[in-house]
Amino acid sequence: MLSAAFGTHAAQEANDQKQMVDYFADNGFGNPLALVQAPAGIHENGVTYLTYQGTLEDPYVVAYNHNTGEWQGPIKAGFSELGKDNYWAPSGRPIDNHGKPTMIIDDLGYIHIFFGGHGGSARHGENPLGDVHDGKNKHIVSKKPYDISAWVELDNIPPFGNYNQAVKMDNGDIYLFYRHGAHESDWVYQKSTDHGRTFEAPISFLKHKQREDIEAVDSWYAWATKGNGDDIIITYDYHPCWSIHANNGRGHTTERHNAYYMVFNTKTGKWSNIEGDTFELPVTRELANEKTLVLDTGEKWTFNGSVHLDQNGYPHIGTNIGVDLGVKKTGGPKQTSHIRWTGEEWVGGTAVNPAAVNWGVDTRGDFFITSPTDITFALGYKEEGEGVVAYFNSKDGGETFEKQKELLRKGQSGWAMSAMITNAHPDARFFVAEKPKGEKEWRNLYLLGDNGAVMRAQEDADIRVK
Repeated sequence: MLSAAFGTHAAQEANDQKQMVDYFADNGFGNPLALVQAPAGIHENGVTYLTYQGTLEDPYVVAYNHNTGEWQGPIKAGFSELGKDNYWAPSGRPIDNHGKPTMIIDDLGYIHIFFGGHGGSARHGENPLGDVHDGKNKHIVSKKPYDISAWVELDNIPPFGNYNQAVKMDNGDIYLFYRHGAHESDWVYQKSTDHGRTFEAPISFLKHKQREDIEAVDSWYAWATKGNGDDIIITYDYHPCWSIHANNGRGHTTERHNAYYMVFNTKTGKWSNIEGDTFELPVTRELANEKTLVLDTGEKWTFNGSVHLDQNGYPHIGTNIGVDLGVKKTGGPKQTSHIRWTGEEWVGGTAVNPAAVNWGVDTRGDFFITSPTDITFALGYKEEGEGVVAYFNSKDGGETFEKQKELLRKGQSGWAMSAMITNAHPDARFFVAEKPKGEKEWRNLYLLGDNGAVMRAQEDADIRVK
């Protein structure tokens, strides 16, 4: 239930008397958001619910009522074993950032959040599907439907998860996708048929294994979402996890390559590629290259993005592509690029914001599709040192993009971006965290839509001083 005031016009009248700001909270911690943890926001019954990594990497939740203009929260919803100066996280360690929360709302209205894992730890036992690193993957659920005020922890998923993604099907079944451990681990999914109260055992769909030609282990980064009907659609890229002294002495880097796409029919249990060819799980590197390859990026590095279907049922993929500078462990700047299926072939792969290529800066973001030829990306990037979030629109199916509307600009800042909010209201399509130059920990968070930022009273948004 929502509070009594959370449904009246009293909130809007009160806001008229207060100093308003364009951020809704100031306690984002480290990298509070990422596309890979999705969804982090859901719009349902006129309310947008958001979750993010807050103080000491714990999950926080807010809710915004579009009819009244009232905010609720932030509320600390759970306890993460990452980011603590205690038994779970020794003093002096950097912010981990891998346990950011993911949200889903079941058919009964209960809000579920998955968070806190970076592969799990040896203290939780042996990982049967990979290696371990730190943290503990957790699952919490609201005590009441559509109510963010109180939460309970459920012990029904393995502790070894990382990069949680939740998908709810039309029949109410919930699928949880994640990497079952640290880098050298399978990607798996688990199914719940009782509104997330229990989950079936993990099933591997992407296989990690030692390569024979180089000192590296096949690894992956995936992004899953609901497709049409009974389908779940998945895009992913390939990560060679180099041994510590291999790779010409560089050891492990964030090197990733290519773009892939596949479909999981949850009714039949069949997995297939874009052309309908089926295959058995788990998918290996060899099978991925043979059956599901969308774009071979060669020597260029990637950073996996998202996938959405257009009105013809054809997938569009957003992925970041850049070059390896040969020095940085993270490679060079990567540009958000658009790829789509025409019904006959994959086309695209060029940068959405071509100017950023010349500036040598990263761009990152998600997109929504108005028609098969009308695509809008929301990108965060730097322009002459200033942090900008803007829409870039294509009217020709992604062949060209133009900057359409600037939504937010902050001096000397970078951005952490969420994926698009599920069933988004036009005024609240996604949210971002500002990373001011020189600030190592704290981030302001902004809820953005077609009209820019959703405002909030400063006395409610400034919670770190309370």
